[in-house]
Amino acid sequence: MSRATRLFDLLQLLRRHRRPVSGTALAGELGVSLRTLYRDIASLQALGAGIEGEPGVGYVLRPGFLLPPLMFSGEEIEALALGLRWISRQTDPALDQAARQALAKIAAVLPAELREKLDDEALLVVPRRTPPPAVDLALLRQALAEERKLAIVYADANGATSQRIVWPVALGFFETTRILAAWCEMREGFRHFRTDRLLAANLLAARPPRRRAALMKAWRQTLLTESDRGAR
Repeated sequence: MSRATRLFDLLQLLRRHRRPVSGTALAGELGVSLRTLYRDIASLQALGAGIEGEPGVGYVLRPGFLLPPLMFSGEEIEALALGLRWISRQTDPALDQAARQALAKIAAVLPAELREKLDDEALLVVPRRTPPPAVDLALLRQALAEERKLAIVYADANGATSQRIVWPVALGFFETTRILAAWCEMREGFRHFRTDRLLAANLLAARPPRRRAALMKAWRQTLLTESDRGAR
């Protein structure tokens, strides 16, 4: 591994940790000695990276520092192309357009031999053959991004409809369906709504009384609790 690649990998490791991480842990993940790690951290700091900490305490990277990107490997190109094609063909039109633009930007900076790898569709994503949903997924993504309540009309498996106010938590993309996880005011608990059963949805000005990060943590805890209950 070249030193430039190692420095880049060290930055990536620090970005993944929001709290201080020990030099021993970083050195172990990189497969280098502590002495080499300390030299690499000093080099990054000299380049302007906001790395805070010291030996024996731990290190954390302040946000905002970027190095020029290193060139992608062949497998990284395949992963990017496959992931962006999946987004393009499995989500809403706005994300489809964003994925296409991202592919075009990546292709513009690649050398010819890697650009051919990007254009090679040996790994295929089969489009979903389903009727267009009544509610645009872009509206659900907006509710998540802006942390706003949604008024929805929902049909259950038997076709019975209900009107609800929900606090969106997450949007899950499964192989054959899309699921909106949300706190339901009517049920006073977390519920999962299939997006193909949403008959209507309106974005409300009101915001949930709890931030989405807190709701996400509580929602995940309910999933763990249900999993433990099922195991027992």
